[in-house]
Amino acid sequence: MRTRSQSRNLHNQQHQAPPPVVEPFNLEEPFENPPPPPPPMDDQRTMAQLLEAPTAGYEDAIVVPEITADNFELKHGLLNLVQNKQFFGHDKEDPHAHIRYFNKITSTMKFPNVPSTSVKLMLFPFSLEGAARIWLEKEPPRSIQTWDDLVSKFINKFFPPSKTTNLRNEITRFQQRFDETFYEAWDRFNDLLRA
Repeated sequence: MRTRSQSRNLHNQQHQAPPPVVEPFNLEEPFENPPPPPPPMDDQRTMAQLLEAPTAGYEDAIVVPEITADNFELKHGLLNLVQNKQFFGHDKEDPHAHIRYFNKITSTMKFPNVPSTSVKLMLFPFSLEGAARIWLEKEPPRSIQTWDDLVSKFINKFFPPSKTTNLRNEITRFQQRFDETFYEAWDRFNDLLRA
């Protein structure tokens, strides 16, 4: 009588394949088919050149026209004014109000022989932060040629048509609340119209 372990060992020995036969390799015999020569390299750069960081693709989305005025520079005060009220791209922020405020700030300074649209195109990135800055950085290089291009893309991104439709629906369904006075309802209605 066999034990279980003996039965398993006997079973395993019956089903094992014989070891493979390995023929000895003779180094003195030539190869029957020599390996093909390596293909010619089209890229003739050195290893150092291949390892250099790329420098292409760092252009901004906004194209600022060349300014030919002598001694033109943006003052720090103007930069500070622009950065004091930055647009972050939150749902509750109004991109129209941001553009109006930005236009108001940039209209306070005039530079001789410098178009105001060029100043606006230079300053606008400083008025953005958070999701709004990320949006501008993701725009394709040199895709914004004029101030109108910039405003159009900005408004379409942060005030899409669906938002306009929702506001129109709120206006058409407007009702005075039970606990608010007529004047409070009127103010709320006018806020919807402004939005």
